[in-house]
Amino acid sequence: MLCDICKKNVAKVHLTQMDKGETKKIDLCEDCAKVKGIDDPTGFSLADLLLGLGAAQEMEPGAAGTGLRCPACGFTQVEFKKTGRLGCAECYRTFAEGLEGLLKSMHKGTRHVGKVPQSQHFSPDLEEQLKGLQRKLEKAVAEEDFEQAAVLRDQIRRLREQPSDPSAL
Repeated sequence: MLCDICKKNVAKVHLTQMDKGETKKIDLCEDCAKVKGIDDPTGFSLADLLLGLGAAQEMEPGAAGTGLRCPACGFTQVEFKKTGRLGCAECYRTFAEGLEGLLKSMHKGTRHVGKVPQSQHFSPDLEEQLKGLQRKLEKAVAEEDFEQAAVLRDQIRRLREQPSDPSAL
C-alpha cells in the first residue's frame, strides 16, 4: 500500500478517524509521517492531518487573525495548533472565527448541547412542572413540613417515571 501523500513510498503509518459513522483512513510512509510530526507528539497536528489541511489552515500563522492571543490566559493560535487544546473558556471567544469551521467539520455543530439519556428527555411543560414541584419540595423541607415534602417527592418521582413520548403509552 502506497503513502496517501507522496504516492511513492510504502505506507507504514496507518491512522483511522470516525466521522459521522464513516471510517476515514490515511496511510503514510515514514518520511511523510515525520514531516507531519507524527513521530514527535508535541508537534503532531491531528487537525492538519485528519482535516486535510482545510479547516486547520484557518488557525495557521499568516492566516486572517494571526497574532491573536487570549486576553484571559495568553494562549495563542500556534499553541492551539500544536497541542489541539485551548487554554480556557475565553479562548473560544477569542479564536471563534478560526474555530468555527474546524469545529463544524469535527462535530455535529458548534454549540455543546450535552448528552441526556433518552429516558430523561422531558417536554418543556413537564420540565417547568418538575422545577415548580422541586421548589415546593425544598420549601416544605426548609419549613420542616415533612408530610407535604413526602407527597411532593412522590409526585416528582411519578412525573419522572412517565414516558416522555406519548406514543410509548
